[in-house]
Amino acid sequence: MKQKIIDPWGSSLLEDYEKIIKDFGLEIFDAGSFPNPNRLMRRNVVFAGRDMKIISDAIRHRKKYYVLSGIMPSNEKIHFGTKMVVENIKYFQEHGAQTYILVADLEAASARGVSLEEARKRALEFHIPAYIALGLDIKKTTFYFQSENKEVMNHAYEFAKKITLNEFQAIYGSADPGKIMAAMAQVADILYPQFKERKPGIIPVGIDQDPHMRLTRDIVRRLKEKKFFLPSSLYHKYTPSLDGDMKMSKSKPESCIELPEDIKSVKRKIKNALSGGRDTLDEHRKLGAIIEKDMVFELLKQHLVEDDGELNKIYKEYKSGRMTSGELKEIACQKMEEFMDNLVKGIEQARKHIGSLNFVKFK
Repeated sequence: MKQKIIDPWGSSLLEDYEKIIKDFGLEIFDAGSFPNPNRLMRRNVVFAGRDMKIISDAIRHRKKYYVLSGIMPSNEKIHFGTKMVVENIKYFQEHGAQTYILVADLEAASARGVSLEEARKRALEFHIPAYIALGLDIKKTTFYFQSENKEVMNHAYEFAKKITLNEFQAIYGSADPGKIMAAMAQVADILYPQFKERKPGIIPVGIDQDPHMRLTRDIVRRLKEKKFFLPSSLYHKYTPSLDGDMKMSKSKPESCIELPEDIKSVKRKIKNALSGGRDTLDEHRKLGAIIEKDMVFELLKQHLVEDDGELNKIYKEYKSGRMTSGELKEIACQKMEEFMDNLVKGIEQARKHIGSLNFVKFK
């Protein structure tokens, strides 16, 4: 039997979310357990997590907790998965979480071959402004660079003593030195907000990052004397590729939308995307669309239509055959143009505030 591995550094696709929940011992996400769930939560794009009740209780009873995420400055653009992470950070930030964003410059150097200087430049000039443009409140956010945080590095070495090589390989599939260093730094990052004060924390990520959560939770269980809270996690589904594959990938540029991207290029991709429309107009009017196959509707559902009533109307019109796939794609093109325009303007505006960010000052 082939061993099941989720690889945060790989590009393999996950075919069955229900199977993932079962195989990796995840909890099914219940939007009703969180107050005022956001779009991703309401529409089952957020599908699973670990120890979510302690976070929902902290929100309802106004107890201290934190939300943390990392910026991987290995690319010059981001993708829809990053957008979903930021939207979930924003949700918890608006519901009382102390918010931490780290720049994983050491991981970029050890696992992606990006120099610390280049990582810093990309983070300050693009990635952090993009997070702000997507909704991150900088007045409520604490930032730091991995390479400057000696506490994180010191704890990473301490935590490394609590895991064996065989255990690491079982979680990640392989154990080259760069991956080991990057993973141990991630463990320390995830727990960093607890170094001074023990409190619950949640890490919203794509499911491909679950190995880091499993490793962290295993180490916390072996450090009972430290009294760390087990970190909670929240997982969103992938934004599917426009050709119908489960995940957008840069290896298929015509089926992947980057953020930001020239709108003419994006519109061309949308118009060529896999459709749920029927072969002929008569057949479509009679039978209606196969929405489950339609990648453009999925794009609207996950990212481009905020109002549930508006989305439901589109669904009914398309499902009944009254709306054609061409009309659906035109709606998506219009909404994508508005989104992309706001993103570009938001990034430019956010760059003006980089000097006022709250970075941790280390001695």
